[in-house]
Amino acid sequence: MLSAATADVATATARLRALLGDRLHEPGDPAFVATTRLWNGAVDRAPVLVASCRDTDEVAGAVRIAARCHLPLSVRSGGHDWAGRALRDGGLVLDLTALRAVRVDPDAATVTVGGGATTAELLAATRPYDLVVPTGVVGDVGVAGLTLAGGYGPLCGRFGLTLDNLLGAEVVLADGRRVTADPHHDAELYWALRGGGGNLGVVTELRLRAHRLPGVLAGMIMFALAEAPAVLRGYGTLIAEAPDELTVMTGFLPGPAGEPMVFVCPFYSGPDLDAGLPWMDRLRALGTPLVDQIAPMPYADALRMFDGGMVDGNHYLLRTRWLPALTDGVADALVDAARQVSSPFSALAVHHFHGAATRVRLADTAFGLRRDHLLTEIIAVWAPGEQAGPHRKWAERTSTALAGHALPGGYPNLLAPEETDRVRLAYGANWARLRRAKRRYDPRDLLTAVPTLPPSVHPR
Repeated sequence: MLSAATADVATATARLRALLGDRLHEPGDPAFVATTRLWNGAVDRAPVLVASCRDTDEVAGAVRIAARCHLPLSVRSGGHDWAGRALRDGGLVLDLTALRAVRVDPDAATVTVGGGATTAELLAATRPYDLVVPTGVVGDVGVAGLTLAGGYGPLCGRFGLTLDNLLGAEVVLADGRRVTADPHHDAELYWALRGGGGNLGVVTELRLRAHRLPGVLAGMIMFALAEAPAVLRGYGTLIAEAPDELTVMTGFLPGPAGEPMVFVCPFYSGPDLDAGLPWMDRLRALGTPLVDQIAPMPYADALRMFDGGMVDGNHYLLRTRWLPALTDGVADALVDAARQVSSPFSALAVHHFHGAATRVRLADTAFGLRRDHLLTEIIAVWAPGEQAGPHRKWAERTSTALAGHALPGGYPNLLAPEETDRVRLAYGANWARLRRAKRRYDPRDLLTAVPTLPPSVHPR
Protein backbone atom coordinates (compact mmCIF):
# COMPACT_ATOMS: atom_id res chain seq x y z
CA MET A 1 0.00 0.00 0.00
CA LEU A 2 1.25 3.46 -0.82
CA SER A 3 1.85 5.84 2.05
CA ALA A 4 2.93 9.43 2.45
CA ALA A 5 6.19 8.25 4.01
CA THR A 6 7.40 6.75 0.71
CA ALA A 7 6.22 9.56 -1.56
CA ASP A 8 8.55 11.68 -3.66
CA VAL A 9 6.61 14.90 -3.24
CA ALA A 10 9.26 17.16 -4.78
CA THR A 11 9.34 15.23 -8.07
CA ALA A 12 5.55 14.94 -8.14
CA THR A 13 5.25 18.69 -7.60
CA ALA A 14 7.60 19.50 -10.45
CA ARG A 15 5.87 17.14 -12.88
CA LEU A 16 2.38 18.21 -11.91
CA ARG A 17 3.39 21.87 -12.23
CA ALA A 18 4.55 21.18 -15.78
CA LEU A 19 1.22 19.49 -16.52
CA LEU A 20 -1.18 21.89 -14.80
CA GLY A 21 0.64 25.18 -14.27
CA ASP A 22 -1.12 27.34 -11.72
CA ARG A 23 -3.86 24.75 -11.29
CA LEU A 24 -1.55 22.77 -9.03
CA HIS A 25 -2.14 24.05 -5.50
CA GLU A 26 0.17 23.71 -2.51
CA PRO A 27 -0.38 24.50 1.18
CA GLY A 28 -0.32 28.24 1.65
CA ASP A 29 -1.99 28.99 -1.70
CA PRO A 30 -5.43 30.61 -1.40
CA ALA A 31 -6.74 28.09 -3.93
CA PHE A 32 -5.43 25.22 -1.81
CA VAL A 33 -7.67 26.31 1.04
CA ALA A 34 -10.70 26.58 -1.24
CA THR A 35 -10.16 23.22 -2.92
CA THR A 36 -9.67 21.36 0.35
CA ARG A 37 -12.71 22.87 2.08
CA LEU A 38 -15.47 20.31 2.45
CA TRP A 39 -19.10 20.42 3.51
CA ASN A 40 -18.23 18.90 6.90
CA GLY A 41 -16.19 21.40 8.90
CA ALA A 42 -15.12 18.65 11.32
CA VAL A 43 -12.82 17.06 8.73
CA ASP A 44 -9.18 17.70 9.53
CA ARG A 45 -6.91 16.20 6.88
CA ALA A 46 -3.63 17.45 5.44
CA PRO A 47 -3.04 16.59 1.79
CA VAL A 48 0.18 17.94 0.29
CA LEU A 49 -1.05 18.85 -3.21
CA VAL A 50 -4.29 19.52 -5.08
CA ALA A 51 -4.47 18.97 -8.84
CA SER A 52 -7.41 20.85 -10.36
CA CYS A 53 -7.99 18.98 -13.61
CA ARG A 54 -9.98 20.28 -16.58
CA ASP A 55 -10.35 17.06 -18.58
CA THR A 56 -9.73 13.33 -18.58
CA ASP A 57 -6.28 13.66 -20.16
CA GLU A 58 -5.14 15.82 -17.23
CA VAL A 59 -6.63 13.35 -14.76
CA ALA A 60 -4.76 10.50 -16.44
CA GLY A 61 -1.51 12.47 -16.41
CA ALA A 62 -1.89 13.31 -12.72
CA VAL A 63 -2.63 9.69 -11.85
CA ARG A 64 0.47 8.49 -13.69
CA ILE A 65 2.64 11.04 -11.87
CA ALA A 66 1.18 10.02 -8.51
CA ALA A 67 1.84 6.36 -9.23
CA ARG A 68 5.44 6.98 -10.33
CA CYS A 69 6.13 9.14 -7.28
CA HIS A 70 4.39 6.77 -4.83
CA LEU A 71 1.99 9.53 -3.86
CA PRO A 72 -1.38 8.35 -2.48
CA LEU A 73 -4.47 9.71 -4.22
CA SER A 74 -7.93 10.85 -3.25
CA VAL A 75 -10.68 12.31 -5.42
CA ARG A 76 -12.79 15.38 -4.73
CA SER A 77 -16.00 15.42 -6.73
CA GLY A 78 -18.94 16.98 -4.89
CA GLY A 79 -16.97 17.24 -1.62
CA HIS A 80 -20.06 16.13 0.31
CA ASP A 81 -18.83 12.90 1.90
CA TRP A 82 -19.30 13.39 5.64
CA ALA A 83 -16.16 11.41 6.56
CA GLY A 84 -13.88 13.53 4.39
CA ARG A 85 -12.58 10.73 2.23
CA ALA A 86 -12.03 13.25 -0.57
CA LEU A 87 -8.88 14.28 1.30
CA ARG A 88 -5.99 12.04 2.26
CA ASP A 89 -3.23 12.96 4.69
CA GLY A 90 0.04 13.38 2.82
CA GLY A 91 -1.63 12.69 -0.51
CA LEU A 92 -2.58 14.27 -3.81
CA VAL A 93 -6.18 15.41 -4.21
CA LEU A 94 -7.61 15.17 -7.71
CA ASP A 95 -10.10 18.03 -7.84
CA LEU A 96 -12.75 17.20 -10.46
CA THR A 97 -15.05 20.14 -9.84
CA ALA A 98 -14.22 21.59 -13.28
CA LEU A 99 -15.56 18.42 -14.94
CA ARG A 100 -19.21 19.35 -14.50
CA ALA A 101 -20.65 19.37 -17.99
CA VAL A 102 -24.04 17.68 -18.40
CA ARG A 103 -25.26 16.62 -21.86
CA VAL A 104 -28.80 15.38 -22.40
CA ASP A 105 -29.92 13.18 -25.30
CA PRO A 106 -33.71 13.46 -25.05
CA ASP A 107 -34.34 11.01 -27.91
CA ALA A 108 -32.28 8.27 -26.29
CA ALA A 109 -33.34 9.34 -22.77
CA THR A 110 -29.72 9.38 -21.58
CA VAL A 111 -27.57 11.91 -19.76
CA THR A 112 -23.78 12.20 -19.83
CA VAL A 113 -22.46 13.74 -16.64
CA GLY A 114 -18.97 14.99 -15.79
CA GLY A 115 -17.23 13.51 -12.77
CA GLY A 116 -17.52 16.77 -10.84
CA ALA A 117 -21.19 17.57 -11.51
CA THR A 118 -23.71 17.87 -8.69
CA THR A 119 -27.22 16.53 -8.39
CA ALA A 120 -28.68 20.02 -8.84
CA GLU A 121 -26.71 20.53 -12.07
CA LEU A 122 -27.87 17.18 -13.42
CA LEU A 123 -31.54 17.90 -12.71
CA ALA A 124 -31.34 21.45 -14.09
CA ALA A 125 -30.11 20.02 -17.40
CA THR A 126 -32.81 17.34 -17.69
CA ARG A 127 -35.72 19.51 -16.55
CA PRO A 128 -36.47 21.20 -19.91
CA TYR A 129 -37.11 17.73 -21.37
CA ASP A 130 -39.33 16.48 -18.51
CA LEU A 131 -36.64 13.90 -17.80
CA VAL A 132 -35.18 12.88 -14.45
CA VAL A 133 -32.49 10.58 -13.14
CA PRO A 134 -33.13 8.99 -9.73
CA THR A 135 -31.04 10.90 -7.19
CA GLY A 136 -30.72 11.50 -3.49
CA VAL A 137 -32.41 14.45 -1.80
CA VAL A 138 -29.50 16.92 -1.49
CA GLY A 139 -28.71 19.00 -4.55
CA ASP A 140 -25.09 19.73 -3.60
CA VAL A 141 -24.12 16.04 -3.55
CA GLY A 142 -21.82 14.94 -6.38
CA VAL A 143 -23.42 12.62 -8.91
CA ALA A 144 -20.35 10.38 -9.13
CA GLY A 145 -20.01 9.71 -5.41
CA LEU A 146 -23.73 9.12 -5.07
CA THR A 147 -23.85 6.71 -8.00
CA LEU A 148 -20.78 4.63 -7.23
CA ALA A 149 -21.92 3.57 -3.76
CA GLY A 150 -25.69 3.44 -4.23
CA GLY A 151 -28.02 6.39 -4.46
CA TYR A 152 -31.05 6.01 -2.20
CA GLY A 153 -33.71 8.54 -3.07
CA PRO A 154 -37.37 9.45 -3.59
CA LEU A 155 -37.67 7.57 -6.91
CA CYS A 156 -36.14 4.34 -5.61
CA GLY A 157 -39.40 2.40 -5.75
CA ARG A 158 -40.18 3.26 -9.36
CA PHE A 159 -36.75 3.59 -10.99
CA GLY A 160 -34.29 1.96 -8.58
CA LEU A 161 -31.12 3.33 -7.06
CA THR A 162 -29.00 5.85 -8.92
CA LEU A 163 -26.46 3.10 -9.61
CA ASP A 164 -29.19 0.98 -11.25
CA ASN A 165 -29.41 3.70 -13.90
CA LEU A 166 -25.68 3.79 -14.68
CA LEU A 167 -25.24 2.76 -18.33
CA GLY A 168 -21.50 3.23 -18.47
CA ALA A 169 -18.54 5.26 -17.26
CA GLU A 170 -15.24 6.65 -18.45
CA VAL A 171 -12.61 5.71 -15.91
CA VAL A 172 -8.93 6.47 -15.36
CA LEU A 173 -7.35 3.42 -13.74
CA ALA A 174 -4.57 3.51 -11.15
CA ASP A 175 -1.91 3.02 -13.85
CA GLY A 176 -3.21 6.02 -15.81
CA ARG A 177 -5.02 4.05 -18.51
CA ARG A 178 -8.35 5.41 -19.75
CA VAL A 179 -11.04 2.79 -20.14
CA THR A 180 -14.76 2.56 -20.80
CA ALA A 181 -16.80 0.44 -18.41
CA ASP A 182 -20.21 -0.72 -19.62
CA PRO A 183 -21.92 -4.04 -20.40
CA HIS A 184 -19.80 -4.47 -23.55
CA HIS A 185 -16.46 -2.99 -22.43
CA ASP A 186 -14.78 -4.15 -19.23
CA ALA A 187 -17.97 -5.59 -17.84
CA GLU A 188 -16.28 -6.59 -14.58
CA LEU A 189 -15.31 -2.99 -13.82
CA TYR A 190 -18.84 -1.93 -14.76
CA TRP A 191 -20.21 -4.46 -12.28
CA ALA A 192 -17.89 -3.25 -9.51
CA LEU A 193 -18.54 0.45 -10.08
CA ARG A 194 -22.25 -0.06 -9.40
CA GLY A 195 -22.04 -0.11 -5.63
CA GLY A 196 -18.35 -0.72 -5.03
CA GLY A 197 -17.48 2.86 -4.10
CA GLY A 198 -14.86 5.22 -5.47
CA ASN A 199 -11.66 3.22 -5.07
CA LEU A 200 -11.47 1.24 -8.31
CA GLY A 201 -10.56 4.16 -10.55
CA VAL A 202 -11.21 7.84 -11.14
CA VAL A 203 -14.59 8.24 -12.85
CA THR A 204 -14.43 11.27 -15.11
CA GLU A 205 -17.76 10.78 -16.89
CA LEU A 206 -20.96 8.82 -16.29
CA ARG A 207 -23.74 7.88 -18.70
CA LEU A 208 -27.09 7.56 -16.98
CA ARG A 209 -30.54 6.41 -18.00
CA ALA A 210 -33.18 9.13 -17.73
CA HIS A 211 -36.92 8.72 -17.27
CA ARG A 212 -39.82 10.89 -18.38
CA LEU A 213 -41.40 12.43 -15.30
CA PRO A 214 -43.10 15.81 -15.74
CA GLY A 215 -43.90 16.05 -12.03
CA VAL A 216 -44.39 14.37 -8.69
CA LEU A 217 -46.91 14.71 -5.89
CA ALA A 218 -44.64 15.47 -2.97
CA GLY A 219 -43.93 17.57 0.07
CA MET A 220 -43.62 17.54 3.83
CA ILE A 221 -46.11 16.67 6.55
CA MET A 222 -44.91 17.35 10.10
CA PHE A 223 -46.34 16.44 13.49
CA ALA A 224 -45.53 17.28 17.10
CA LEU A 225 -42.98 15.10 18.87
CA ALA A 226 -45.69 13.78 21.21
CA GLU A 227 -47.38 12.12 18.23
CA ALA A 228 -44.19 10.44 17.00
CA PRO A 229 -44.91 6.90 18.33
CA ALA A 230 -48.25 6.73 16.52
CA VAL A 231 -46.90 8.38 13.36
CA LEU A 232 -43.96 5.99 13.07
CA ARG A 233 -46.09 2.91 13.68
CA GLY A 234 -48.59 4.07 11.09
CA TYR A 235 -45.78 4.80 8.66
CA GLY A 236 -44.46 1.25 9.04
CA THR A 237 -47.87 -0.16 8.17
CA LEU A 238 -48.39 2.17 5.20
CA ILE A 239 -45.07 1.58 3.45
CA ALA A 240 -45.62 -2.19 3.61
CA GLU A 241 -48.57 -1.57 1.27
CA ALA A 242 -47.07 1.20 -0.87
CA PRO A 243 -46.87 0.77 -4.66
CA ASP A 244 -43.65 1.31 -6.59
CA GLU A 245 -44.75 4.86 -7.41
CA LEU A 246 -44.80 5.90 -3.74
CA THR A 247 -41.56 6.26 -1.78
CA VAL A 248 -41.81 7.87 1.65
CA MET A 249 -39.13 9.17 3.99
CA THR A 250 -39.69 9.73 7.68
CA GLY A 251 -37.67 10.87 10.66
CA PHE A 252 -37.12 13.89 12.87
CA LEU A 253 -36.12 17.42 11.92
CA PRO A 254 -35.44 20.47 14.10
CA GLY A 255 -38.64 22.32 14.97
CA PRO A 256 -39.11 26.09 15.30
CA ALA A 257 -39.37 25.90 19.10
CA GLY A 258 -36.18 23.87 19.49
CA GLU A 259 -38.01 20.56 19.92
CA PRO A 260 -37.72 18.02 17.08
CA MET A 261 -40.76 17.33 14.93
CA VAL A 262 -41.57 14.00 13.32
CA PHE A 263 -42.06 14.19 9.56
CA VAL A 264 -43.23 12.11 6.64
CA CYS A 265 -42.05 13.11 3.18
CA PRO A 266 -43.86 11.31 0.35
CA PHE A 267 -42.96 11.31 -3.34
CA TYR A 268 -45.64 9.89 -5.61
CA SER A 269 -44.32 9.50 -9.18
CA GLY A 270 -47.09 7.69 -11.02
CA PRO A 271 -48.34 8.94 -14.41
CA ASP A 272 -51.63 10.06 -12.82
CA LEU A 273 -50.71 12.18 -9.81
CA ASP A 274 -54.31 12.21 -8.63
CA ALA A 275 -53.93 8.50 -7.90
CA GLY A 276 -51.51 9.49 -5.16
CA LEU A 277 -54.02 11.67 -3.28
CA PRO A 278 -55.52 8.86 -1.17
CA TRP A 279 -52.04 7.98 0.02
CA MET A 280 -51.46 11.59 1.04
CA ASP A 281 -54.71 11.49 3.02
CA ARG A 282 -53.56 8.34 4.79
CA LEU A 283 -50.30 10.03 5.75
CA ARG A 284 -52.11 13.09 7.08
CA ALA A 285 -54.33 10.82 9.16
CA LEU A 286 -51.32 9.46 11.07
CA GLY A 287 -51.72 12.40 13.47
CA THR A 288 -52.61 16.07 13.55
CA PRO A 289 -50.41 17.81 10.96
CA LEU A 290 -48.70 21.02 12.04
CA VAL A 291 -47.20 21.42 8.57
CA ASP A 292 -48.91 20.13 5.44
CA GLN A 293 -47.18 21.16 2.20
CA ILE A 294 -48.13 18.46 -0.29
CA ALA A 295 -48.52 19.60 -3.90
CA PRO A 296 -47.79 18.55 -7.48
CA MET A 297 -44.46 19.96 -8.65
CA PRO A 298 -41.40 19.18 -10.80
CA TYR A 299 -39.07 16.66 -9.16
CA ALA A 300 -36.19 19.16 -8.92
CA ASP A 301 -38.44 21.65 -7.12
CA ALA A 302 -39.50 18.99 -4.64
CA LEU A 303 -35.88 18.38 -3.67
CA ARG A 304 -35.44 22.04 -2.78
CA MET A 305 -37.33 21.46 0.46
CA PHE A 306 -34.08 19.94 1.74
CA ASP A 307 -31.92 22.93 0.75
CA GLY A 308 -30.39 24.62 3.76
CA GLY A 309 -31.10 21.72 6.08
CA MET A 310 -27.42 20.89 6.42
CA VAL A 311 -25.24 24.00 6.50
CA ASP A 312 -21.75 23.90 5.00
CA GLY A 313 -19.08 24.44 7.65
CA ASN A 314 -21.00 22.96 10.55
CA HIS A 315 -19.54 19.85 12.14
CA TYR A 316 -21.15 16.51 11.28
CA LEU A 317 -20.90 12.93 12.41
CA LEU A 318 -23.09 10.25 10.84
CA ARG A 319 -24.04 6.76 11.88
CA THR A 320 -26.28 4.39 9.97
CA ARG A 321 -28.27 1.18 10.26
CA TRP A 322 -30.16 -0.99 7.78
CA LEU A 323 -33.52 -2.02 9.25
CA PRO A 324 -35.79 -4.77 7.87
CA ALA A 325 -38.93 -2.93 9.00
CA LEU A 326 -40.14 -0.13 11.24
CA THR A 327 -41.18 -2.28 14.18
CA ASP A 328 -42.42 -1.09 17.57
CA GLY A 329 -38.89 -1.52 18.92
CA VAL A 330 -37.41 0.61 16.16
CA ALA A 331 -40.07 3.28 16.67
CA ASP A 332 -39.30 3.40 20.39
CA ALA A 333 -35.56 3.73 19.75
CA LEU A 334 -36.04 6.55 17.25
CA VAL A 335 -38.44 8.46 19.50
CA ASP A 336 -36.06 8.12 22.46
CA ALA A 337 -33.22 9.45 20.30
CA ALA A 338 -35.31 12.44 19.23
CA ARG A 339 -36.21 13.23 22.82
CA GLN A 340 -32.56 13.04 23.90
CA VAL A 341 -31.04 14.87 20.94
CA SER A 342 -27.87 16.74 21.90
CA SER A 343 -28.14 19.59 19.39
CA PRO A 344 -30.97 21.64 17.87
CA PHE A 345 -29.35 21.05 14.47
CA SER A 346 -29.25 17.25 14.55
CA ALA A 347 -31.68 15.02 12.65
CA LEU A 348 -32.79 11.46 12.01
CA ALA A 349 -33.80 10.32 8.53
CA VAL A 350 -35.31 7.01 7.46
CA HIS A 351 -35.17 6.16 3.74
CA HIS A 352 -37.53 3.70 2.08
CA PHE A 353 -35.97 0.97 -0.16
CA HIS A 354 -38.54 -1.02 -2.10
CA GLY A 355 -40.06 -1.72 -5.49
CA ALA A 356 -37.82 -1.54 -8.56
CA ALA A 357 -34.65 -1.44 -6.47
CA THR A 358 -35.48 -4.83 -4.94
CA ARG A 359 -35.99 -6.50 -8.31
CA VAL A 360 -32.37 -6.15 -9.39
CA ARG A 361 -30.62 -9.48 -8.83
CA LEU A 362 -28.05 -9.33 -6.05
CA ALA A 363 -25.30 -10.69 -8.30
CA ASP A 364 -25.93 -8.16 -11.07
CA THR A 365 -24.26 -5.24 -9.26
CA ALA A 366 -21.83 -4.91 -6.37
CA PHE A 367 -24.51 -3.37 -4.14
CA GLY A 368 -25.06 -5.84 -1.32
CA LEU A 369 -28.72 -5.62 -0.19
CA ARG A 370 -31.72 -6.00 -2.47
CA ARG A 371 -34.55 -6.87 -0.08
CA ASP A 372 -37.12 -4.38 1.21
CA HIS A 373 -35.55 -2.36 4.02
CA LEU A 374 -35.13 1.04 5.62
CA LEU A 375 -31.92 3.04 5.71
CA THR A 376 -31.53 5.09 8.87
CA GLU A 377 -29.29 8.15 8.97
CA ILE A 378 -28.28 9.37 12.42
CA ILE A 379 -27.01 12.89 11.75
CA ALA A 380 -25.24 14.63 14.62
CA VAL A 381 -24.62 18.31 13.90
CA TRP A 382 -22.95 20.98 15.99
CA ALA A 383 -21.49 24.41 15.48
CA PRO A 384 -17.74 25.01 15.09
CA GLY A 385 -16.11 25.53 18.47
CA GLU A 386 -18.47 23.24 20.37
CA GLN A 387 -17.19 20.10 22.06
CA ALA A 388 -17.86 17.05 19.89
CA GLY A 389 -18.23 14.62 22.78
CA PRO A 390 -21.96 14.99 23.61
CA HIS A 391 -22.96 14.83 19.96
CA ARG A 392 -20.80 11.81 19.24
CA LYS A 393 -22.28 10.06 22.29
CA TRP A 394 -25.81 10.78 21.08
CA ALA A 395 -25.09 9.32 17.64
CA GLU A 396 -23.32 6.27 19.04
CA ARG A 397 -26.06 5.67 21.62
CA THR A 398 -28.74 5.85 18.94
CA SER A 399 -26.83 3.50 16.64
CA THR A 400 -26.38 1.02 19.49
CA ALA A 401 -30.09 1.17 20.34
CA LEU A 402 -30.96 0.28 16.74
CA ALA A 403 -28.29 -2.40 16.35
CA GLY A 404 -30.41 -5.18 17.85
CA HIS A 405 -33.11 -4.52 15.25
CA ALA A 406 -30.74 -4.10 12.30
CA LEU A 407 -29.55 -6.14 9.35
CA PRO A 408 -25.80 -6.80 8.99
CA GLY A 409 -23.65 -4.12 7.40
CA GLY A 410 -25.02 -0.76 6.39
CA TYR A 411 -24.99 1.72 3.51
CA PRO A 412 -21.31 2.07 2.57
CA ASN A 413 -21.59 5.79 1.75
CA LEU A 414 -22.54 6.45 5.39
CA LEU A 415 -20.34 3.98 7.25
CA ALA A 416 -17.37 5.42 9.13
CA PRO A 417 -13.91 4.63 7.71
CA GLU A 418 -13.04 2.56 10.78
CA GLU A 419 -16.13 0.34 10.48
CA THR A 420 -14.29 -2.24 8.37
CA ASP A 421 -16.29 -5.25 9.57
CA ARG A 422 -19.57 -3.58 8.67
CA VAL A 423 -18.20 -2.59 5.24
CA ARG A 424 -17.49 -6.26 4.56
CA LEU A 425 -20.93 -7.30 5.78
CA ALA A 426 -22.56 -4.58 3.67
CA TYR A 427 -21.49 -6.35 0.49
CA GLY A 428 -22.45 -9.83 1.68
CA ALA A 429 -22.10 -12.41 -1.07
CA ASN A 430 -20.51 -9.80 -3.38
CA TRP A 431 -17.57 -9.07 -1.07
CA ALA A 432 -15.11 -11.65 -2.43
CA ARG A 433 -15.75 -10.63 -6.04
CA LEU A 434 -15.37 -6.96 -5.16
CA ARG A 435 -12.03 -7.60 -3.46
CA ARG A 436 -10.81 -9.40 -6.54
CA ALA A 437 -11.83 -6.40 -8.64
CA LYS A 438 -9.94 -4.07 -6.31
CA ARG A 439 -6.77 -6.15 -6.62
CA ARG A 440 -7.16 -6.26 -10.39
CA TYR A 441 -7.74 -2.57 -11.01
CA ASP A 442 -5.70 -1.00 -8.19
CA PRO A 443 -3.22 -3.60 -6.89
CA ARG A 444 -1.07 -0.99 -5.09
CA ASP A 445 -4.04 0.67 -3.35
CA LEU A 446 -3.21 4.03 -4.94
CA LEU A 447 -6.87 5.03 -4.59
CA THR A 448 -7.58 3.69 -1.13
CA ALA A 449 -8.98 6.69 0.66
CA VAL A 450 -8.05 5.65 4.20
CA PRO A 451 -4.51 4.28 4.42
CA THR A 452 -4.99 2.60 7.82
CA LEU A 453 -7.40 0.03 6.38
CA PRO A 454 -6.32 -3.29 4.83
CA PRO A 455 -6.14 -3.63 1.04
CA SER A 456 -9.77 -4.11 0.09
CA VAL A 457 -12.59 -1.78 -0.82
CA HIS A 458 -13.11 1.50 0.99
CA PRO A 459 -16.27 3.34 -0.06
CA ARG A 460 -15.83 7.06 -0.49
